[in-house]
Amino acid sequence: MNSIILAVTAILIFLFGYRFYGRVLAKIFDVDPQKKTPAHTNFDGRDYVPAKHWLILFGHHFASIAGAGPILGPVIAVVVWGWGPAVLWIFLGSIFMGGVHDFSSLMISIREKGKSIANVAEQALSRRAKIIFSIFLWLTLVLVIAVFAASAAKTLSTTPQVVLPTFGLIIVALVVGILTYKFNFNLIVSTTIGIILLFGLISLGYYLPINGSFHFWLFCLFGYAFVASVLPVNILLQPRDYIASFVLIFGLVFGYLGLFIIHPSIKVPFCITWQSGQGNLWPMMFVIIACGAISGFHSLVASGTTAKQLANEKDAQKVGYGAMLAEGLLAVLAILAVTAGLHWKGGPPGLVYPDLIKGGNWIATFGTGYGELVRPLFGALGMLVGITMLKTFIMTTLDSATRITRYIGEELFGDAFGISFFKNPYFNTSIVIGFALWLSLGSWQAMWPVFGAANQLVAALALFVVTAWLLSRNKPIGRVLYPALFMLITTVAALLYQLIQFLSQGKYGLAAVAVVLVILALFMLVEVIRVVRHWYNNVTA
Repeated sequence: MNSIILAVTAILIFLFGYRFYGRVLAKIFDVDPQKKTPAHTNFDGRDYVPAKHWLILFGHHFASIAGAGPILGPVIAVVVWGWGPAVLWIFLGSIFMGGVHDFSSLMISIREKGKSIANVAEQALSRRAKIIFSIFLWLTLVLVIAVFAASAAKTLSTTPQVVLPTFGLIIVALVVGILTYKFNFNLIVSTTIGIILLFGLISLGYYLPINGSFHFWLFCLFGYAFVASVLPVNILLQPRDYIASFVLIFGLVFGYLGLFIIHPSIKVPFCITWQSGQGNLWPMMFVIIACGAISGFHSLVASGTTAKQLANEKDAQKVGYGAMLAEGLLAVLAILAVTAGLHWKGGPPGLVYPDLIKGGNWIATFGTGYGELVRPLFGALGMLVGITMLKTFIMTTLDSATRITRYIGEELFGDAFGISFFKNPYFNTSIVIGFALWLSLGSWQAMWPVFGAANQLVAALALFVVTAWLLSRNKPIGRVLYPALFMLITTVAALLYQLIQFLSQGKYGLAAVAVVLVILALFMLVEVIRVVRHWYNNVTA
């Protein structure tokens, strides 16, 4: 099949989902442009600040949620099960589950004065539910940090040409931040300077590769995550997210533009197998694709930062629901890069998909396929552009996830459990980094399915919180409850399958993590059932 057919189909399906299903969700939550948002009512000039335009907030939100997950997950899954099942899950998951999760998390946070999803859980369910949910979030985020740091270190050690643009982007972000905030440069001018500098670094990296071992880069990445997560947010995080959003949007635009120029055929089989070494298509493909269809991490962003910056409720659908569909479009591009940009069997050396992905070098596999799609635009630099795009968001995810985990650790261990040491940001962050480093030094490739399952379990639990919140207001719950149940069953089944595999392989650390995640999820389910029964008894009384 020609790749153009799939690309056009994806664009039309996501536009249809946004226009029609997004409006259905807006009605359920009574989106009202006349209501003042927390950005106005709680304005403090630091966290609660209305964005000047919804596009600015969209850029921040998209850069925060669109990490490596929607690219790496599909790249890993398609080589095992084929592109057909993966694309179908991305379509259905993004529109009916992931988008619902993101939009509803944003809306209940707005209705609750910008509170995080964990704090809303205390009100909608119980204090016990909040503690259980917070523990779950902490463990999941540690997995996120570990698996992204390890996969990034793998790429840096095998593709030394991307070292310079990867770390150079930090300096570029600081320059853009200083020009914009300190010297009041025009935003278009400072942005243009930043983008020119970034592409200059990509070109320079091609000629000045920097070599280093996997362990060297792993320690460098964790050192960066530590420092970046304790710096004031306006020093690095804000300008870096802003520049990163342009990198991703340009990557999307150029990727699809290159696809339309060369319009290659899809070379990978539509469906390869149901049962594989990775497990059955259900449930394992669903959790391996991870953020390409639904991601619990998004609820932390939507209720953590985005809800505090939304200037008008009329923009909630664009930012909360639209950004998830854009991430689905990114996941489809990742699939097209490896299925149309690469060969399945008998292709030129260095362009054979199954050979490239061996050994866990997922980022280089995507970068090579992406480079083939954009070769008419960037020539030999195409692969480096693709890898740099992906590495930009791994760096974003690393320090954002570390910072959020520190926040959760302060609330959970410091406030709820009364452990004073966790009030210290440096001690707190050291614990997070230490645990993630220990996991990444082990079988880090095996962690991806655990990360995917844990991340999607967070999404299921967030949807249960939304369900309880809607029940308390006598709102229809079906459109959030059914996705929650499906994801709970799917992810628990995946974790139980992985638990058996880990025990048989002697990977007891990962097995323990899987056990804890399943137990915590079941505890949360009990809390939800209790609230639903209480509501039902009141209604029928």
